[in-house]
Amino acid sequence: MDHDSEYIRETEATRVRVLSEALPYIQQFVGRTVVVKYGGAAMKDSILKSKVMRDIVFMACVGIRPVVVHGGGPEINSWLGKLGIEPQFKNGLRVTDAATMDVVEMVLVGRVNKEIVSLINRSGGSAVGLCGLDGNLIKARPEGREGIGFVGEVNQMDVRLLESLLASGYIPVVSSVAADETGQAYNINADTVAGEMAAALGAEKLILLTDTAGILKDYKDPSTLLAKLDIQEARHLIATGVVGGGMIPKVNCCVRSLAQGVRATHIIDGRIPHALLLEIFTDTGIGSMIVASEFMS
Repeated sequence: MDHDSEYIRETEATRVRVLSEALPYIQQFVGRTVVVKYGGAAMKDSILKSKVMRDIVFMACVGIRPVVVHGGGPEINSWLGKLGIEPQFKNGLRVTDAATMDVVEMVLVGRVNKEIVSLINRSGGSAVGLCGLDGNLIKARPEGREGIGFVGEVNQMDVRLLESLLASGYIPVVSSVAADETGQAYNINADTVAGEMAAALGAEKLILLTDTAGILKDYKDPSTLLAKLDIQEARHLIATGVVGGGMIPKVNCCVRSLAQGVRATHIIDGRIPHALLLEIFTDTGIGSMIVASEFMS
């Protein structure tokens, strides 16, 4: 047999394996809610962006109920520059004064949110764009640290509007802007919003798209990826400094949502095309999956 027909047979066999491997996962997750935090390179690179949108529509088409939560830091910086407002950071947090908050709200709610909605719809989904104000979805409170302005935290969440949209077959796309009881708008970290929302919805999964391979034992070596760990291991990795920097709040966000009943959380590499499908529908997955101890198998 020549090499070409052998290659074709191997390729066909791989395609069949991948499709049949997906079936038990589709059966397991049909009707379940999955919250996807969308950000990083997957949000900036137009090819990756279109693949994420297709993955989200794929999930909806096989009966999973996806909810998308997003921030949009680079786009905010770009618009602050166009309007002559200097971005300021304090201890790694964006200082959000009144002028900056106006821009954050306009960019996240007006531009970024509607672009994601449009892309999902063009891929054959039926998306609806929301922010924390809609249907009193998120009530905010000040984050509390001195001198960072209108940076908020989730005070409470009312997901009835999301449940209603999901039951009607829509894909909610939520920007991480919310207001307190006086109507003052706040910018909330999108990972935090995604984690709290997954808990409030009783989600099957919370998936954070990042610009790293996942949780690594040695952050310089992608081959040290930890494919599956439980809450205790995750806390130990933070305590011993294996997990550091920007990964700490992401892992903490996963741990918090697991403690509130979310079944599994995933930190995956959004720079890899179709990372979402690879993580959800294949046996090996692609990133790091954190589960509560009793679900470790």
